[in-house]
Amino acid sequence: MASAREELQKDLEEVKELLNKATRKRIQDVLMAEKHKIETEIKNQPGPKPKSDAVEEEKPPAGGYTVKINNYGWDQSDRFVKIYITLNDVHKLPAENVQVHFSERSFDLLVKHLNGRNYSMTFNNLLKPISVDGSSRKIKTDMILVLCKKKQEDKWECLTRVEKESKDKEKAAYDTSDPGEGLMNLLKKMYSEGDDDMKRTINKAWVESREKQSKGDIPMDI
Repeated sequence: MASAREELQKDLEEVKELLNKATRKRIQDVLMAEKHKIETEIKNQPGPKPKSDAVEEEKPPAGGYTVKINNYGWDQSDRFVKIYITLNDVHKLPAENVQVHFSERSFDLLVKHLNGRNYSMTFNNLLKPISVDGSSRKIKTDMILVLCKKKQEDKWECLTRVEKESKDKEKAAYDTSDPGEGLMNLLKKMYSEGDDDMKRTINKAWVESREKQSKGDIPMDI
């Protein structure tokens, strides 16, 4: 899956592309400000987290800690979607301590009594149905491999329907043959996600453009 740095890099490329298309100075200023902001975020991105940070601890219930697993990797073949979870020493546990329960659209992983803690992971709303009987898990050195058997041998774009819906909405926002419309969609996104300075900059550009348009100085283009 794409890292935060990779997503920021994609945002930066998108802003650069729209900056090349923009003709109004106010819009160019807004895009330049967003470009610098994204570049700063990329520079401030932390390096890869150590394995000890791959999970997030929750408050311990009675009887010991339960740790929610947040870090994983995945890929796929024609027949399986494969989820990789790194847990130190998991291969030293009895096999029955690593349990995975599958349904057609989800799976739950529970690892019991690993170095004094339990570990859990839940995936709901998988992108496509899986075969419960054909799915399984394998225990490797310091790793669990969850194998979700596809009901149909086709490619998955992502793991869950929520991710797919999010990607579709983002694609629809920029998938337009009208550069002006794409520019407006980007400005709306920047306004909704931006800080107070960004919102003031966009509001100022909008108000000044409306004032000039009302005077007949320029056509309305933002």
